[in-house]
Amino acid sequence: MTDTADPKIYLITPPEIDLQGEFPDRLRTVFEAFDIACLRLSLSSSDERVLGKTADLLREVCHTHEVAIVIERHMLLVEPFGLDGVHLSDGAKNVAKARKLLGKDAIVGAYCAASRHAGMNAAEIGADYVSFGPVTVSNLGDGEIAKEDLFEWWSQMIEVPVIAEGRFDQQSAAAIAQHVDFLAFGDEIWSSADPVAELNTMMRAKRPS
Repeated sequence: MTDTADPKIYLITPPEIDLQGEFPDRLRTVFEAFDIACLRLSLSSSDERVLGKTADLLREVCHTHEVAIVIERHMLLVEPFGLDGVHLSDGAKNVAKARKLLGKDAIVGAYCAASRHAGMNAAEIGADYVSFGPVTVSNLGDGEIAKEDLFEWWSQMIEVPVIAEGRFDQQSAAAIAQHVDFLAFGDEIWSSADPVAELNTMMRAKRPS
């Protein structure tokens, strides 16, 4: 796995995006300021027209900046929309299916809440990464907190990359960063008037003094 002393940044979109609004420009600004590994298209809508229009615009922004883009849940839309893979939100349940459908080169990630067992199952059957969360109080998953010792155990025992997500604050970012390959940020930065400044604050917090 990567050097967990310096985790990479993984971004998650807001659930609602106004394509005529400021989000695409805010995203470009963040991409220009940081080395971003991946963007997850995480919309509340299941309307393929909405997903398609959003994917078309954000895919162009991502690929211009050499950032991978994955879609949450909708594995059947990865190839039609020209995306790099899928993020599954149900643990190991559909990892094998997604791998068979999308092939060996696609990114297949699995959110496993705070469950070691689900994470290990997902890793064993071919997930490219496993994500755990939330790391603080959040409506992600069933609300059970993924604690620092889970990430520490994973980084010591499992080679498959691990992502931490779910409403970071500076304290949780600093504590968990040393044990993970990726820190995933969503509303923590998009709700800020200045996402670049907010992300810079989060990433500064992880650096040892």
